[in-house]
Amino acid sequence: MKTSDFNYVLPKEFIAQTPVEPRDSSRLMVYNRKTGEIIHTIFRKLPDFLSAGDLLVLNQTRVIPARLFGKKIPTGGKVEVLLLKKLGECTWETIVGGKRLFPNKEINFDDQITGKITEMLDGKRRIIRFSHPIENYLDSHGIMPLPPYIHIPLHDPERYQTIYAQEKGSAAAPTAGLHFTESLFQELRNKSIQSVNVTLHVGLDTFEPVNEEDPRDHKIHTEWCKLDAPTSLMINQAIDNGHRVVAVGTTSVRVIETAADSKKKKVHSFEGPTSLYILPEYKFNIVDALITNFHLPKSTLLMLVSAFVGRETILRLYEIAMNKGYRFYSFGDAMLIL
Repeated sequence: MKTSDFNYVLPKEFIAQTPVEPRDSSRLMVYNRKTGEIIHTIFRKLPDFLSAGDLLVLNQTRVIPARLFGKKIPTGGKVEVLLLKKLGECTWETIVGGKRLFPNKEINFDDQITGKITEMLDGKRRIIRFSHPIENYLDSHGIMPLPPYIHIPLHDPERYQTIYAQEKGSAAAPTAGLHFTESLFQELRNKSIQSVNVTLHVGLDTFEPVNEEDPRDHKIHTEWCKLDAPTSLMINQAIDNGHRVVAVGTTSVRVIETAADSKKKKVHSFEGPTSLYILPEYKFNIVDALITNFHLPKSTLLMLVSAFVGRETILRLYEIAMNKGYRFYSFGDAMLIL
């Protein structure tokens, strides 16, 4: 297995720069792994492909406006800070932009908050200790961190949130969930298709390609996740009743499979970091179906989906999607893999 096995060429015009409206009018490619059937439809038709008793698992994380701008003390040099992970009440792992940002360098943010670099990590990553908790400051001064391949400003920041986002903590949205609307959830409920929430706070590493020649040598990013006891009960009841567990997005897959008991084929409650790395030949314990967007070449997300459906198959489906004019990446169209 080589990283190059998961590469494909995507012309820039296929990268969606803006979301469609309404959310559930995005296109949906449905692929049945048993029959090989491919159906091209729209996302609001999702209930037609699910059955009563199926259970959707949603990632309820909420993207924080994690991009901040400040000035170095005392020189006034410009600094850009992107918050990645909260480590303590006032301490964050960050990515910084600017020159000579070494330990003990202080940064001023609009005279309300200051920060001090306490540790250098790899590349542009730094640990910063802020003078006060910054959550309220972010609400008024933070900027939504869009993926690096989106170049058109987003006029409504809520459009980069799922409608069910609750738990603040992500640097990127769980984009498979961006297609859902309240009316679509009502249609699903009318068909006795329920949903439960898990949490996984998405880091920016989700956009990073695998650079090692052998993907097994790649160090997967660690992300905090939670699956509580009531949710585990509902998932296990669905399994006991012979219904499908449908993961909405690769982040939900990571939570579910992290919490899985492979021997009992059930899940248990879990809270903490996950470094689960899903590559082809991984045996899924719980997830029966997957809703997902079209992912970047040589990414761990594409490798996860390849594990679920097969590498050759997913690349063939991506080629079909391009031929059909599907939109790719965060604001793009979706797939349902059954």
